[in-house]
Amino acid sequence: MRPVGKTVWAIAEGYIPSQSTSGDRAFVSHETACILNAGPSDAHLAVTVFFSDRDPVGPYRVRVPAGRTLHLRFNDLQDPEAIPRDTDYSSLFESDVPVVIQHTRLDSRKAELALLTTTAYSQD
Repeated sequence: MRPVGKTVWAIAEGYIPSQSTSGDRAFVSHETACILNAGPSDAHLAVTVFFSDRDPVGPYRVRVPAGRTLHLRFNDLQDPEAIPRDTDYSSLFESDVPVVIQHTRLDSRKAELALLTTTAYSQD
């Protein structure tokens, strides 16, 4: 396997709606960082979350095994604290090996589901 990607990524847009049309995990409104580690070494990431009206929170610690992918739901982050719902935020990912990150949101507040996805901003 050959590493691909960058070690610093940012997702400037973040928002987790508090409402969903279903309690089924597949249809709960959520934000996800899809992380690809195509390299031969495990990736250890530190995630910091930024807000418009208070200090940043983090780091959240995440590991993606070598040659694997992780779809990290921001909804599931709890340590050091849960990401608040209905709140604008941004996130910064710092990895010890190159990875690729894509951002996805499922907004299921209405029966007509909305899904958006984009590649995060990268920098080394």
